[in-house]
Amino acid sequence: MKIKFFSADGASASEKEFPIPQFEGDKGLQALKQVILAVQANQRQGTVSTKTRSTVHGTGKKPFRQKGTGTARQGTKVAPQHYHGSVAHGPQPRDFSQRINRKMRKVALSRALFDRVVDGEVAVIEKWDVAERKTRLFNELLGKIAPAGKILVLDDSWSDQNILAARNIQRLEVNEASDVNAFDLSNYDQVIFSEKGLERLLTRLNGGN
Repeated sequence: MKIKFFSADGASASEKEFPIPQFEGDKGLQALKQVILAVQANQRQGTVSTKTRSTVHGTGKKPFRQKGTGTARQGTKVAPQHYHGSVAHGPQPRDFSQRINRKMRKVALSRALFDRVVDGEVAVIEKWDVAERKTRLFNELLGKIAPAGKILVLDDSWSDQNILAARNIQRLEVNEASDVNAFDLSNYDQVIFSEKGLERLLTRLNGGN
């Protein structure tokens, strides 16, 4: 598939052919959905906790006598219906994590990449390289390729100079092609690979490490 290809300085652009995995119809969409849900679930801490009748701090004394008041009997002040009482059926700490096998992750990643390429939301730059570790220089380079929106930039590996130049750009997320997942590719307005970064990702999809 042809993808827009930029020179290292972002000044010139052309189209270049890359061996992007292709899909027909809805193939791979269910795997993509499941992987995205799993990634989001795995980000949940699951630490929310409410107090039950056995854990809430309070007295075990009856709020009023059993008979003669004309109202319903109450056995304790820490029951859920009382102010400062316990919580009925409230959330407790739990593990939300989901496991996804390698084959499904690979299909989902391939489908996510294919969809972004089809929509014209993927670009490739020859290499990420700024002369100095200055945010202004990296931001100018980024503006030539994607002037607006949330951007995910990917490379095979990042130099300290490029990391320092890119880290203060609020709309930018920096990652390596070996670590990216289907949720990452689906979560940004534009994805920009270096040429080596895209080659690294395609190697992963073709069975490499």
